[in-house]
Amino acid sequence: MPAFAVIGAQWGDEGKGKVIDFLAGNARIVARYSGGNNAGHTVINDAGTFAFHLVPSGVCWPHTQNIIGNGVVVDPDVLLTEIGDLKRAGLNLKGLAISERAHIVMPYHVQLDILEEKRRGAGALGTTGRGIGPAYIDKVARTGFRMGELLNPEEMAVRLPEIVKHKNEILTKIYGAPPIDAGAILSKVQTWAPRLAPYIKQVEDLVEEALSKGENVILEGAQGALLDIDHGTYPYVTSSSPTVGGALTGSGLSPRAFGGVTGVFKAYCTRVGGGPFPTELTGEVGEHIRTKAKEFGATTGRPRRTGWFDAVAGRYSARVNGFDTIVVTRLDILDGIDPIKVCVAYALDGHRIDRFPLEGGSLERCVPIYEKLESWTKSTYGVTREKDLPAAALAYVRRIEELVGVPVSMISTGPRRHETLVLRDIFGK
Repeated sequence: MPAFAVIGAQWGDEGKGKVIDFLAGNARIVARYSGGNNAGHTVINDAGTFAFHLVPSGVCWPHTQNIIGNGVVVDPDVLLTEIGDLKRAGLNLKGLAISERAHIVMPYHVQLDILEEKRRGAGALGTTGRGIGPAYIDKVARTGFRMGELLNPEEMAVRLPEIVKHKNEILTKIYGAPPIDAGAILSKVQTWAPRLAPYIKQVEDLVEEALSKGENVILEGAQGALLDIDHGTYPYVTSSSPTVGGALTGSGLSPRAFGGVTGVFKAYCTRVGGGPFPTELTGEVGEHIRTKAKEFGATTGRPRRTGWFDAVAGRYSARVNGFDTIVVTRLDILDGIDPIKVCVAYALDGHRIDRFPLEGGSLERCVPIYEKLESWTKSTYGVTREKDLPAAALAYVRRIEELVGVPVSMISTGPRRHETLVLRDIFGK
């Protein structure tokens, strides 16, 4: 079987972790392809409740190998802590593999990230302060370190002093911060190397072997398509490519390896940090959704901004990624809310538009044009059969399907693995 990408279709936090945990039951490999520990995927199943930050969401299945791809930036301290926590929870991490080409988030990356966000003041982007952006900057500047270099820490020791010297010039002269010590960082490298070396591999070979045997491979995205560095709401974006293009470059696969792309949408919208959010709800309904859904970041704990489903943004995301199917999550959160609204178009400077504008601050000026849909009072929580859904809830899902222009393959009706309604198999069986 070919590879299947599972991509966040909005501003992240759509429930990809739950979806991938469910789908991984029929997958040989789950490979994370982008982002760093600025993402958090919450998974609840028979093994317990987990908040994954770097380890892929298929790790709860004993038959599934989990890979951290070359497009990910890895903070070794965070990864080692996560591995330790998961082992203590009873999970088997023997199959975990890290691409030797994945870049390392160094301690100075975290420090620079925090200082730069503080410098922005009122114009802060809302980064997590985890060093992700600076790590990607060094990757592009060709001054980064890759995981494979931990297998030869002596060679890292040769390059490190000059790089630290340059970082210290930035820290002291631009931010007025104290310099960092190259020796202390080298000591960290020497503790990381032996502990992570068993996991560092040429992961492309593992994926190719699985595909050659006809086994399913899931490519796991982090963040959401509307936060993509190229295709998102720039500059309020992440530093990587959560879209399908990032799945290619971040996993080392060719387009011919792909069998399908699935987009994950919440039944409503959320966003963390700054940036335009046309359907944002700032009143009682928005707070009700936030409280009921526990909309707080798995990584930072920050409250998420909430809003109605935005079909304009949804169509844009579907076009950029070429979704074959979509998954609708958190449908149960809308139980009992009356009325329910969906944004079907925008008013921009007095004109109705159906496209998602990204240029010149246009999105900030967009006013949502809503369509009211019939609400429902019967609970959808935990429903696993289509016939048991309230008619209005099913009509809502079908309207999303119609507006986005892509068929719905699954509906998530609760946070646990089994609380899933399957309408069609995304693997095409």
